[in-house]
Amino acid sequence: MPIIPSIYSKIKKRRLEEIDRMKTHPEEFQSKVIFHLLKYAENTEWGKKFNFNSIKSIEQFQNIVPINCYESLKADIQRNMNGEQNILWPTKINWFAKSSGTTSDKSKFIPISPESLDENHYQSGRDILAIYFYRHQGSKLFRGKSLIIGGSHSVSNVKYRSYSGDLSAVLLKNLTFWFHLFRTPNLSIALMDEWEQKIELMARETIRRNVTSIAGVPSWTLVLAKRILEITGKANLREVWPNLELFIHGGVSFHPYKDQFKALVPNGVMNYMETYNASEGFFAIQDNPETDSMLLMLDYGVFYEFILLEEVHLDNPQVFVLQDVELDKNYAMIITTNCGLWRYKIGDTVKFTSKYPFKIKITGRIKHFINAFGEELIIDNAEKALKEACEQTGAEIKEYTAGPVFMGEHNKGGHEWLIEFEKHPSNLQLFSEVLDSNLKMVNSDYEAKRYKDLSLVMPLVTSVKSGVFYEWLKLKGKLGGQHKIPRLANNREYIDEINSINKAF
Repeated sequence: MPIIPSIYSKIKKRRLEEIDRMKTHPEEFQSKVIFHLLKYAENTEWGKKFNFNSIKSIEQFQNIVPINCYESLKADIQRNMNGEQNILWPTKINWFAKSSGTTSDKSKFIPISPESLDENHYQSGRDILAIYFYRHQGSKLFRGKSLIIGGSHSVSNVKYRSYSGDLSAVLLKNLTFWFHLFRTPNLSIALMDEWEQKIELMARETIRRNVTSIAGVPSWTLVLAKRILEITGKANLREVWPNLELFIHGGVSFHPYKDQFKALVPNGVMNYMETYNASEGFFAIQDNPETDSMLLMLDYGVFYEFILLEEVHLDNPQVFVLQDVELDKNYAMIITTNCGLWRYKIGDTVKFTSKYPFKIKITGRIKHFINAFGEELIIDNAEKALKEACEQTGAEIKEYTAGPVFMGEHNKGGHEWLIEFEKHPSNLQLFSEVLDSNLKMVNSDYEAKRYKDLSLVMPLVTSVKSGVFYEWLKLKGKLGGQHKIPRLANNREYIDEINSINKAF
């Protein structure tokens, strides 16, 4: 096994130099990406339809190729799943990442090309290691195993065999053989789709391994960690895995889980790296542990465009390329990728914290917000306010969701928050007041609507029973690392369902 770290160390320096160049010459890197994608796909159906071979500028590309969502690509993706090729992308695609659905579909199926596997998803893994080893020269990461909390996969028998599953499962299934020497659990367990049994088997296998790193969504990592402590009788994960040094996380904000992880892994050295990884591609890496911003990776076969959040639903919004964005504004991200997603509206919103290098924070989802009264509350606002409420009341949050309380004949509007606490606040009323005051501080629209309770009254915060959110996911058939609790909604669907479970629990 020592040969692999040795080989890796030889290519690490060259790659870090390339990343440094990317930071200082972003336009050059992005221009190279888009014109390579257009040239490579010019003989596909889409390439011929939009005359890719005639496009000579980014502006021309934006004028010719429309902005797309999943619905506008769905028919062509379905043809691809049925065995047709060379539609959106020239190389053969038979793997599809299954993602949470749209308004009309339970699931989306994102094509995964050989290029997106190697140049995007796997390159990101190599870069995470390069960046980590640069900052931690004495790391012993390769002396143990990486615990990867993956998803599941299934085989779809259509005209030709197409394979679909959670992105993490697709990546595990296609990894080169040598990488499996460094990961745990066994692949048959990692790809199980029955999550309660999977957590049990995963816990019992991994406690026997020398785990030095963990990669997963924080919420599901906590579920596994707590089961491991129950089985072993240990007080914390440091007693189970004394050489654990790194947690690579993504998918949801880490703020609500940070204190819980510190309690799970006390003492010694423990490092955290946030990543921005979606079914549609891998986009950013936290390259500096002293800030929670992530470096936008510009040479992964992804071309980026951005629309201001307030214009995202307009028919003809102004679209910005990387060099034209401004700091501290919320943008919806548009991507063109090496798996055939052309000007695809991914649904995430980001905020730039730095230019040259370009660094971002994920601020939420286009559809995950509350704007029932013009307050335009986004997840970034919620996370900041909840963090402050927890700090002032000694609380720790396990899961939460929020939605509107609509105006009625005898009541004003408001927001209802359902929170499953890991550690209850010293005073729930104080928690609500701090939450409210901090939402006013981070969101001027919310503050205006709360003025003298004219449009919005104080938020209603309910502490739900332990296990309620897990039960909701289970009833929805959404147990697993790729499924997340919807934090904000502009309707009461989630709130009413979870309230019903809480009353029956």
